[in-house]
Amino acid sequence: MSDDCLFCKIIAGEIPSNKVYSDDDVYAFHDINAAAPQHILIVPKKHLDDITHAGAEDQALLGKLLLRANKIAQDQGLTENGFRYVINTGKDGGQTVSHVHLHILGGRRMQWPPG
Repeated sequence: MSDDCLFCKIIAGEIPSNKVYSDDDVYAFHDINAAAPQHILIVPKKHLDDITHAGAEDQALLGKLLLRANKIAQDQGLTENGFRYVINTGKDGGQTVSHVHLHILGGRRMQWPPG
């Protein structure tokens, strides 16, 4: 956990969120700035500034993040018509919170290129 990280504060319950899922390793919640009818963020509880800060020791955690995202997408009814995962990295990649997070976007047709 990082004392000044928005997502760490959400995970700790210091900032309220609309929780979708939580276990020992990951936390998922609805994005307050939704870019799609369904927009859920799933974050590891371990603080990593961005995906480039993950190491070999994080392999299982990142695998769990993706598998839990699959289950959340299924539970939210997104698997029939499809959905998108996004992991923004760095300023030019559109990352606005320095904590690894995966966006689950669905409930509408996605465009390509994304932006």
